[in-house]
Amino acid sequence: MSIHKEVKRVTSHTLQWMKQNGEKISMLTAYDYSMARIFDDAGIDVLLVGDSASNVMAGHETTLPITLDQMIYHASSVVRAIKRCMIVVDLPFGSYQGNSKEALNSAIRIMKETGAHAIKLEGGEEVLESIKRIISAGVPVMGHLGLTPQSINKFGTYSVRAKEEVEAEALIRNAHLLEDNGCFSVVLEKIPATLGGKVAGELKIPVIGIGAGMHVDGQVLVMHDMLGITKDFSPRFLRRYLNLYDQIKLATEQYIGDVKSKDFPNEKEQY
Repeated sequence: MSIHKEVKRVTSHTLQWMKQNGEKISMLTAYDYSMARIFDDAGIDVLLVGDSASNVMAGHETTLPITLDQMIYHASSVVRAIKRCMIVVDLPFGSYQGNSKEALNSAIRIMKETGAHAIKLEGGEEVLESIKRIISAGVPVMGHLGLTPQSINKFGTYSVRAKEEVEAEALIRNAHLLEDNGCFSVVLEKIPATLGGKVAGELKIPVIGIGAGMHVDGQVLVMHDMLGITKDFSPRFLRRYLNLYDQIKLATEQYIGDVKSKDFPNEKEQY
């Protein structure tokens, strides 16, 4: 039996059921009401209000500049659109690192002001105190390991992580640490497929991949990449399901032409 069409509301319990029964979890990012409504209507399991909004919505080079207030704005818009899927919101850079009290306050603000269902944060052992504090307040936490974009200045590159044995072992250790301390799920980003499968096999909680191979419990993509709204980003893990950049550009050119040639509006398109 597929739970995909049966469940009225996707929760962390639903995702756990899906992992146990071998049903893959579908996840996309969303940042606004209109797109979230379409995704939810299509039957997506999870929507992530990602700090990738910093890149795709605001045009920043990294995820670092986006603020907690901005994340709350985007998350509120998404929550108003959905009836079925689970909404997870990224804690942005600077809102949880190094201060577990601030981390808790950030998580509580997101939950109270947006109506979202969970938060996501990057890192393992170094953010464990924040994770424990947030979970102890009753806020579900999704972890994120591998390539963690908020740490890009430390890494210096967006290349594949955990190819070397030492880093791979640290990732496995941190994944267990996240599970043991109450995270309901973990995202693995841009790591070797064999490592992704190993982590998913060892953990009881769902493991969702982005560039982590086919053997994890689910997949997530940035909506702008999946729909082909972005053109200049083509990592190996990305499959484009549409080419909206060119389609929207062509439609806009046609509109401009129709306005300039006085073809739009015509007799039927006016009062």
